[in-house]
Amino acid sequence: MADEEDEPGFEEELDDGSGGLDAAGHGRRKRLFSKELRCMMYGFGDDQNPYTESVDILEDLVIEFITEMTHKAMSIGRQGRVQVEDIVFLIRKDPRKFARVKDLLTMNEELKRARKAFDEANYGS
Repeated sequence: MADEEDEPGFEEELDDGSGGLDAAGHGRRKRLFSKELRCMMYGFGDDQNPYTESVDILEDLVIEFITEMTHKAMSIGRQGRVQVEDIVFLIRKDPRKFARVKDLLTMNEELKRARKAFDEANYGS
């Protein structure tokens, strides 16, 4: 995977001890999940406005997990492509994650069927 450097969104950060801040004290990269993580943290019992540092650390862990899973999924199955079956294969030994993924996939199929039935009823295919 020599082309990893050319792919947008997969830039590796070098830890220079600044905690992800540049000289002016601003974050170097855009935080992708801050709003969602704050809501999840609140839902799991944290303060309504958790510390930014806590959210940033959690986001770093989430991004690291997603990146690792994506790289693993790309190395199995069809090379260079991530498919749902690859993710299911990777988490098959973790019962909680496996059950959650199966629930989400089942719900996704039910929503697709409901949308299709709704469209057919309204537009008469």
